Amino acid sequence: MLHQPRWLTLMALTCIAALVSLPPHRAGAVGAPVAAATVSRQSAEAFSQKVSLIRQHGDLGPRGGARRTPVTQDELNSWFAFGAQPYLPNGVSQPEVTIVGRGQLAGQAIVDLDAIAKRRATGSTFDPWAFIGGRVPVKVAGILHTRDGMARLEIQSAEISGVPVPPTLLQELVSFYSRSPERPQGVRLDETFALPANIRQIEVGQGQAVVVQ
Repeated sequence: MLHQPRWLTLMALTCIAALVSLPPHRAGAVGAPVAAATVSRQSAEAFSQKVSLIRQHGDLGPRGGARRTPVTQDELNSWFAFGAQPYLPNGVSQPEVTIVGRGQLAGQAIVDLDAIAKRRATGSTFDPWAFIGGRVPVKVAGILHTRDGMARLEIQSAEISGVPVPPTLLQELVSFYSRSPERPQGVRLDETFALPANIRQIEVGQGQAVVVQ
């Protein structure tokens, strides 16, 4: 998923763009609650097919013309349920995304904090990593900004086990789980990045997003 997902692409819809970058055989505040998704293998397959179409259209370049591909929340979460596990970082499971609308996204996953807590803990009485560990729910809410082939996810809020956490703590978590040989320091939450496959923008509506090429 674009090497490693931006923490499931920051638990947000940028994972659509990231999946387009996979080889074809692999693609297969927190105040807005994460709604229960209706998942099915059929919807997961529909999502994989749409990712393939987006990739193929991107390969055509300018001669492919304009294309709009809608992707629903249920299709995305179905892929998470039935196709994503081989590509998730070790220690991250059960991801879900809610496409709230007007650019807003909310995501959650179960994250094993033991590995990062052991590495980051300083022993200080006030060190937050000294008080957390185990497999816990992590929730993130934000706004996806996309324009002219570039994207940025603006984090609005985050929670670990229902407790609000500061951006610095979330950044450590994201950096740890998004490390790769190409990005040994992991992904920065605040960075702007290029969308693949000639995607110009992603329009985030209620319950679905439209990939514009």
